[in-house]
Amino acid sequence: MIMHNSALLQYAQTSANTWSFILSTPDTNSYIAMGFSVGGGMVGSSAMVGWVASRGASGGIKQYYLGGVTPNQVVPDKGNLQVIDNSTFITLQSSRLFMVFQLETTEPLSSLIFATGSTGLFPAPPSFALTIHLDKVSTRIDYSEANIGSSQGDGNSSQLNGSTSQSADSCGSNLNLSVPLLFDTTNLNCLPVWNAQGYILRYSQTSQNIWSFILSAPNPNSYIAIGFSPNGGMVGSSAIVGWISSNGAGGGMKQYYLTGLTPNQVVPDRGNLKVLTNSTFITSQSSRLYMAFQLQTNQPLSKLIYAFGPNGVFPSAPTFSLTQHQDKVSITLNYATGSSATTGNSYTILKRSHGILNIFGWGILIIMGAIVARYFKEWDPFWFYFHASVQSLGFVLGVTGVISGFVLNNQLHTDVSLHKVLGIIIFVLACLQIMALLGRPKKESKVRKYWNLYHHNLGRILIILAIANIFYGIKLGKEGSGWNIGYGIVLAVLLTMAITFETQQCSRDD
Repeated sequence: MIMHNSALLQYAQTSANTWSFILSTPDTNSYIAMGFSVGGGMVGSSAMVGWVASRGASGGIKQYYLGGVTPNQVVPDKGNLQVIDNSTFITLQSSRLFMVFQLETTEPLSSLIFATGSTGLFPAPPSFALTIHLDKVSTRIDYSEANIGSSQGDGNSSQLNGSTSQSADSCGSNLNLSVPLLFDTTNLNCLPVWNAQGYILRYSQTSQNIWSFILSAPNPNSYIAIGFSPNGGMVGSSAIVGWISSNGAGGGMKQYYLTGLTPNQVVPDRGNLKVLTNSTFITSQSSRLYMAFQLQTNQPLSKLIYAFGPNGVFPSAPTFSLTQHQDKVSITLNYATGSSATTGNSYTILKRSHGILNIFGWGILIIMGAIVARYFKEWDPFWFYFHASVQSLGFVLGVTGVISGFVLNNQLHTDVSLHKVLGIIIFVLACLQIMALLGRPKKESKVRKYWNLYHHNLGRILIILAIANIFYGIKLGKEGSGWNIGYGIVLAVLLTMAITFETQQCSRDD
């Protein structure tokens, strides 16, 4: 027997696969409901709903399937509960409703939702549509010990059994959840994994191929996520995502597979994680979300990604699509020692090295070499050797930058198709310039003027494309205005020099 406020639930396992329930509540002159949920949220749950209308004039019991949170998504006579025939009954006695039913199952789902409807509104034929609930609470029950805890109510979170919790979680404090979990939480390893956002991960290997996890994070009024990645990048990773909406309309947990970076490439209910049945649970307590789950694996992937979504945006039926994260971090976790290191820095260093190499190679040295070749020919043969040396150095730095770009793209799997295409074109043009230098005809040759035309114009195209791709790359890298301003100043100095030398040359020609 379990009591919550003035509602009373009685249950018993009457045979190996039969469970009997009696839900007793004060008569609210509306329906009462008891839902069985996989993850604690309304969406996807199946509910037994009963009512006695008009103070005893009529009544009924039906199973409903909650395909969403709007009334037209709550479908009567559908659901995942195997209700035994002729076992349902509802009666009104002494201003209390008593709803009786039996389920055919080896063990019912432990996440329960209790709700009451608006006063005076009842399901009625022919549709038996269910109006939105007036109040509800989500709980989790341990059938073997008859313990119950509140996980989510409308407008607040409550606790039973006198348990208390701290407003801020830390590894120095005991995990004191008001909701019983289906695995042991006393011997979990604990470490802060994202200090900037207050994320704490608890985990343990509970058997040879079973790992238990609890992710604790401040409630962002959106989803929280933990991804397991083969290489530290988002693409190709599988993530456990959980949420509890602020208005109490529902919550849930799902696995998502990240086939790409856009929302339509993040696929719900797919992934490489073997999540144990009935092991997922999310609860809100003291302004923090606690997301628990178990994985069947000999060793979880060590490269983890943590993220949270934009404020007020939640996955919802029917698609449960995931909006782009508001922020994320990647770490590498050593499960044996319990130590972690942020892996985002290595990508940042590689990304900035790629940018610096290309800026100096294609965006500065190549331009300097072109300026010397055009305006300092009277310093023969100095101008030629300087031009060849600077262009060669720019080519080497640029090619190194291109290679680092391919390495970076291979690790992050980001969609930078245009940037990559422009980079390849610039590389090809530079190779053509090198080959042109090797095949440079003598000054007396009749084809020298055609070679000059080819060499000069190809160089101009290369420089224009390089400048455009550098600014585009800075935008893709989200390095901010500092890089744009810095390179813009260097470019302005080179352009000013070119204009000055061009003016002087035109004056001499006149």
